[in-house]
Amino acid sequence: MNPVDAEGREDHPLLHRLVRDIASRGEGELTAVVHERHGGRLIRIAHIQPANGIAWSTAADNIGPAR
Repeated sequence: MNPVDAEGREDHPLLHRLVRDIASRGEGELTAVVHERHGGRLIRIAHIQPANGIAWSTAADNIGPAR
């Protein structure tokens, strides 16, 4: 796992790069990966901003570099 700051933001290697979300097949810039507690579990959420359109979030395990 990558380092996480005190506010739960992960220093992800794809941060500020073009990524692809395998769940939605969308592409955009990875703006953040945050760690959040939900129902007692810690989950990693990726936030993606497309070049045009509305940002979305997905499980961090769903992202990879765009081709």
